[in-house]
Amino acid sequence: MVTTKIYYDKRAIKKDGTAPLKVAITKNGSTAYISLNIALTEREWDPIKRCIVNHPNRQFFNTYVGKRKLEIDELVLSMDAKKELSGSVTEIKNKILALLNPTEERPNNLFCDWLQKFAGNKSGRTREIYLATFERIKAFAPKGYDQLTFEQMNLEWLTEFDVFLAKTSPARNARNIHFRNIRAVFNYAIDNDITSAYPFRKFKMRYEETRKRSMSVEALRKIIFTPLEEHLEKYRDFFLLSFYLIGANVIDICNAEEVQDGYLIYRRAKTHKLYTIKVEPEAAALIEKYAGEKQLLNYLDNHKSYRTFYNCVVRGLKGVKDALNAIDDGIHFKELTTYWARHTWATIAAELDIPNATIAAALGHSYGNATSAIYIDKDRRKVDVANRKVIDYVMTGHV
Repeated sequence: MVTTKIYYDKRAIKKDGTAPLKVAITKNGSTAYISLNIALTEREWDPIKRCIVNHPNRQFFNTYVGKRKLEIDELVLSMDAKKELSGSVTEIKNKILALLNPTEERPNNLFCDWLQKFAGNKSGRTREIYLATFERIKAFAPKGYDQLTFEQMNLEWLTEFDVFLAKTSPARNARNIHFRNIRAVFNYAIDNDITSAYPFRKFKMRYEETRKRSMSVEALRKIIFTPLEEHLEKYRDFFLLSFYLIGANVIDICNAEEVQDGYLIYRRAKTHKLYTIKVEPEAAALIEKYAGEKQLLNYLDNHKSYRTFYNCVVRGLKGVKDALNAIDDGIHFKELTTYWARHTWATIAAELDIPNATIAAALGHSYGNATSAIYIDKDRRKVDVANRKVIDYVMTGHV
């Protein structure tokens, strides 16, 4: 049985104190909502009589709301007579919307439309990752991707998509990136009352253990103290600057603007969170060495964007690795990337028995309960002491 009622949605109260008025459509305990495009304060809605009060346009609004609900009720009765109420409540809602707005060109529950909208709210590399998922869906369903609805993306669809991805991406963790993106768009659509479908209750993402991306202290010392040719020194120094800044990534180092009172303050591009890192003397020396004209550092002075510089860093660190491996001292590098700076810092910190909560705060991760996370975040001195301890151990062998 399908029922309808006018619903004042106090779950979505805005900053101005108003909340939207909707028509709630319920079937078997599940509910979908159709917005009436009316926002009211709580004093302007009578929950007993279910009508608008204390509003200058209450008469007009009440007439409109009554007429709209009557239209919806008539459509429900018509669909019931035609036995068209067998689908989910969200499917019923979307059919009603299509009948209420016959001139509307596209349905409102198309997954790729919402994926592109969601990606548009992101920036930089994050946006690129979501758009990469969009391209894989297009490749999987070239003739129907633009009409793919949330409801069609069930367990069977996700399983077949996984098989398709595995043809070109055998690593499960790499495929999981696309499924995490899809899941995020589902959550976004659910929050906007677009769908109630959620296939991830049944489709589970399994993860493979990733390879270790940290090196020994001896290997790190080899990177620091081995003389290199000038064209490789720049990339070695960039790797070390990242390490001294607790694994700061390429885009954030490139976009850094200034040091204030001995601290590098920046908003991380990936999460948009504000970070504060004390600039230790080792990092300060490199910042001075590579001082930029437009920004704090000169890495982007001759590059259009951080991406072009990042490509140079990838090639440059491969050259550093090859030069270091040419020295036969028993220390061999299979790989050397900027990721290793962050992972190595965390590994050394753990070896020095620095508390997990402090390591997590240093890396910008949450740890434990909310109270401890707030405590560590406010007491940045713990992170400063931890970083100094790690650097001292690497440079001198003592803590």
